[in-house]
Amino acid sequence: MSSQQQAATVSAPPTQRKGVIWWGLLVCGLVALGCLGLAKVVPGLSAMLAAVVLGALWRNLAPVPAVLEPGIGVSAKRVLRWGVVLLGLQLSLPAILDLGPGLLLIVACAVGITFLATLGIGRALGVDRDLTVLIAGGFSICGAAAVAGVQGAVRATQEKVAAAVAMVVLFGTVMIAVMPPLVAALHLGAGDAGTAIGGATHEVAQVVAAAGIAGGGSILAVAVPVKLARVVLLAPVVAGVSLVKRRSLGRSQAAEAAGGDEAAAPGAKRPPLVPLFVLGFVAMVLVATTGWVPAPVLSTLTWVQQFLLATAMFALGLGVHVRSLVKLGLRPLLLGVCSTVAIALVVFGGIALGLGARV
Repeated sequence: MSSQQQAATVSAPPTQRKGVIWWGLLVCGLVALGCLGLAKVVPGLSAMLAAVVLGALWRNLAPVPAVLEPGIGVSAKRVLRWGVVLLGLQLSLPAILDLGPGLLLIVACAVGITFLATLGIGRALGVDRDLTVLIAGGFSICGAAAVAGVQGAVRATQEKVAAAVAMVVLFGTVMIAVMPPLVAALHLGAGDAGTAIGGATHEVAQVVAAAGIAGGGSILAVAVPVKLARVVLLAPVVAGVSLVKRRSLGRSQAAEAAGGDEAAAPGAKRPPLVPLFVLGFVAMVLVATTGWVPAPVLSTLTWVQQFLLATAMFALGLGVHVRSLVKLGLRPLLLGVCSTVAIALVVFGGIALGLGARV
């Protein structure tokens, strides 16, 4: 090591030294373990929900030691992406196709219409563009994992990612309380009730909780596959967002070269068509489809995936600054309401047309 490199290492603040990353990772991991244990004791509690709430409470009620910040940043980004990759092992293409053309049409319309409607409503409300895209992905596809996938395409700031995740937690929790009495009031059978809960609720864990409250059993057996069918659409949606982003940057860079007004930021790089971790997600879906993974190994990897996402959710919770969220105003909350209503209308519309599951 040269004298200049040695001087740079000595002068670097403690929070920038590589070894310090492990302190933040350790704290996030320990909290995630606690949340997973708590979820087993408290029926219907999502470990990810508990983790993000605990992180937000800590950030806003007590100081977070600076030495933890590097590890928190790694947990919120890299650990989250590994959790998304392993999420693919929960999906099997034959199981999704077995839902039948009617249910698959509901899923495709729920994701596509909700995503596009959220983008349009967000633009009309004047909500930040990147935040709108993150909310559209999280609400239409699969919650926090989709927020992470879309973030890889739009390169949104960590603050916007945390805000979108907070919105998913808020509205997904509301859906746990709303969906069971709603499907009961509409006198839906188990198949249609499972279709409604799986098609309109944001997170997988929230779907499990809502279906369990609604009656469990046959409702849960439909709700989870319907929800996972929405998760499968993560890759094509992220690819579409990336393509639009690349074209937008290309036009901005061309305008910059021509001396136009809409110049891109100097040195701006186009995002990959599909982020690498989303390709990993697709690869895991294909691995799960082969059926080669033994059940005990799959069970262990499922727990690891839940642990990684809970670790990341705690880190994202630590990124939730109440003052920053307040500055966003009521318009993002209104967008969340509109997005939730949109996906519910599409799903219940499909059920009214007789496309729901028959159990």
